[in-house]
Amino acid sequence: MAKISQVSSKYIVHSIIEIEGIVDKPDVIGAIFGQTEGLLGADLELRELQRSGRIGRIEVNLETKSGKTNGSILIPSSLDKAETSIIAAALEVIQKIGPCTAKIKVQNIEDVRVSKRKFVIERAKTLLKAMIDNVIPDSQELADEVAYSVRVMEIQEYGTDRLPAGPSIDESDEIIIVEGRADVLNMLKHGFKNVIAVNGTSVPNSIIDLCKKKTSTLFVDGDRGGDLIIKEITSMAEIDYVTKAPDGKEVEEITKKEIHKALRGRIAVEQAKLDIKENNGNTESEKPKMQSEQRPRFAPKRFEQNRRPEQNRRPEQIRKPEPSKQVKISVEEKKVFKDMLEDLIGTRGAYVLDTKLNILGKVPITELQTTIKSLKSGVHAIVFDGSIDRDLVRIAEKTTIKYVVAMDSKIKPSDTRIIILTSSDL
Repeated sequence: MAKISQVSSKYIVHSIIEIEGIVDKPDVIGAIFGQTEGLLGADLELRELQRSGRIGRIEVNLETKSGKTNGSILIPSSLDKAETSIIAAALEVIQKIGPCTAKIKVQNIEDVRVSKRKFVIERAKTLLKAMIDNVIPDSQELADEVAYSVRVMEIQEYGTDRLPAGPSIDESDEIIIVEGRADVLNMLKHGFKNVIAVNGTSVPNSIIDLCKKKTSTLFVDGDRGGDLIIKEITSMAEIDYVTKAPDGKEVEEITKKEIHKALRGRIAVEQAKLDIKENNGNTESEKPKMQSEQRPRFAPKRFEQNRRPEQNRRPEQIRKPEPSKQVKISVEEKKVFKDMLEDLIGTRGAYVLDTKLNILGKVPITELQTTIKSLKSGVHAIVFDGSIDRDLVRIAEKTTIKYVVAMDSKIKPSDTRIIILTSSDL
């Protein structure tokens, strides 16, 4: 007898069977063929359909428990929808199997092609993902990979100590000193070519000679080991500035934005030594301190002149504190300024905005004052990657500018009618 497999079937009829007694699989299959014989006509006779391969092998699964038999029946079909539905409905006319009362209920008719289509879609997704990841990188990925390879190739060995360094160590007036080769690679990846590594805590002679001739910035990891390296290197070489990676991070793993932020926040080496000394003193002291009294790492220390106590002065000598300048800025303006300032990090550029906070233009900060003078009016705000100084404020006061937004400011907000905002204010 010819039979078809479920692979070539279009539909599968799923049904359940409940029998009041104990029967075997051949009894169920015999009842299906016997009790549907002549019911549907010659064209839908189950024996003929199975012989011609349009109905597949009937699968019966039975389980006997407490004198009753329950199970499932699967009938694969390559007929069309209507004919398959007629075959399924015919199963439910069976009421007896052998001497036992039986009940067959069709649960559903599964379209095998839908299952195959789902499999094809899922498999296609997997293949496409593998193609994108491993086979067909886009143009930007290719460009990034080539640029990274070129930058890594630029690493060289400097001096008799053969220290890992970037290609611009000799030409640049400033150098950045890091701990190891991996730090140099990360800095090169992000475009910093005046970088050199010390390769350990001992200070090579090449580093000492470079620090005598160039402005040097020591860039260390944001952990306890970074403090130890600062103490060691600053005691041996003429370091000018010190900066650290974010707390808990290493220079070799930080992003371009974090590098720029760390370099902008560098401090003088004397201040770094003082802060490390104070931090060590606080660690060794057994007296507990409140959290609010602890000084942040590398926070600038404020020195106060010795003054007479306020109570010993005459009332007219006691200066009343000046009221702080209230800056009125909407949430929308604050968000716009913040987003623009973050967009400008590391670009040394400036945005010129109108009253609706639309960008009139973008210029280098070296041309910012000239641009403001030439525009004279129509400028509502300026946002730039730099520091606000007296000259810029004076020019802004002569125009219609209301806001000046920058990374930091050398001018107090109370010293000008212009509203000054820095990254810390946003």
